[in-house]
Amino acid sequence: MIELRPFEGLGAANHGWLDAHHHFSFADYHEPARTNWGRLRVWNDDTIAPRTGFPTHPHRDMEIVTYVRKGAITHQDSLGNTGRTEAGDVQVMSAGTGIRHSEYNLEDEETTLFQIWIIPDRRGEKPGWGARPFPKDDRAGRFITLASGREGDGDALPINADARVLGATVKAGDTVTYATEPGRHAYLVPATGRVQVGEVEAKARDGLAITGIDTITVTALEDAELVLVDAA
Repeated sequence: MIELRPFEGLGAANHGWLDAHHHFSFADYHEPARTNWGRLRVWNDDTIAPRTGFPTHPHRDMEIVTYVRKGAITHQDSLGNTGRTEAGDVQVMSAGTGIRHSEYNLEDEETTLFQIWIIPDRRGEKPGWGARPFPKDDRAGRFITLASGREGDGDALPINADARVLGATVKAGDTVTYATEPGRHAYLVPATGRVQVGEVEAKARDGLAITGIDTITVTALEDAELVLVDAA
């Protein structure tokens, strides 16, 4: 099954400094058919105005992955962590027993990002934060695991959930594949470009909810940057 979720049909809220689009129910947007996709709970497509951002606020028992598409985001938290994550790079925050953090766009340009929340396997784990660069050349023509709670995923950023967050870049006319397992839930969003999966075509920022497919085959109709979550 492949369900297309067009960008234009997503939940939306424009706060001036933040233009947010929600693939799943979030804040004032509630769609009973889209509360989660397996352990994937939130996928927000955020545009943050220059010199603004999210002031300090708390989270607990959630794995929060931020994929920066343009600009940069600067993180600070109650554990003493600070860091600046640039376009193409990823940060992960495991909220665990509780963490307070802020996320600001301190740049002179808009920052665009995907904010992805995944339900953890266990509640009450130790909180933590991490970030790292993932040069796009490394993921050219193939999916690279960016964050994972599964064994054998090497230097991917760790999360406390049976899930993977992956990225790929694909040239127009080329194909990239990802082998999944029965019962898994995959969610694919082209950050840029236009792609086809099976008989379904998706443009930039559309969502594709995929299940019941052993091998996901993505053909780029335009040069594309892909983000994929594979979750229990």
